[in-house]
Amino acid sequence: MPMKASGSGELTVIDRYDGGVGWIAHPDETMRRASHAVEGDGGLWVVDPVDADGLDDLLAEYGDPEGVVVLLDRHKRDAAAVAARHDVAVHVPEWMDGVVSEIDAPTRRFGDELGGFHASRLVDNPLWQEATLFDGETLIVPEALGTVEYFRASGEELGVHPMLRVLPPTELRHHDPERLLVGHGEGIFEDVGRTIRRAVDGSRRRAISLYAKNVRGLLGLR
Repeated sequence: MPMKASGSGELTVIDRYDGGVGWIAHPDETMRRASHAVEGDGGLWVVDPVDADGLDDLLAEYGDPEGVVVLLDRHKRDAAAVAARHDVAVHVPEWMDGVVSEIDAPTRRFGDELGGFHASRLVDNPLWQEATLFDGETLIVPEALGTVEYFRASGEELGVHPMLRVLPPTELRHHDPERLLVGHGEGIFEDVGRTIRRAVDGSRRRAISLYAKNVRGLLGLR
């Protein structure tokens, strides 16, 4: 199983709800990169997309894209290709560096609001720039939280990214959304606020067990 697959993927739909949908373009890859399209003011917003055959048909079920959004500096992914195909711009947080120059498509900057979602700066340092979107019901966290195997210590449904385990983004524990959409793995749709708080509050305590599990996986000792 590759860590990160390339080429034409086999689109697998996840996180479908009234007002949005997610997909994983390469379900067999270890990273399980997840992308989403969410309805907001003015149209459909496509978040951190990985392209796949059949994607345009999936998006058409929800409407015409208003724009493509990059919420993590490393998640440029296929944003330019998807934006060009739908003749829309790629939207990037106004404070995020090193992204616009690497996107071969028209770009626009946004501040603390985008299409009815509140945009928050979650992580901002030389190695990591991450924003979240929240409209009171749907919280989108592209990297700090995930449900993929290598994010989760034993017994966890949701985990903090391994690189943030020691200093987790505690501001996330104040959200109580109806659903959580993440950039790696399927989203969380039940008891979401409690699940987020459990992940954040236990992040540091369960860090060593997660690191040990991931090392065993790399060595093929699972």
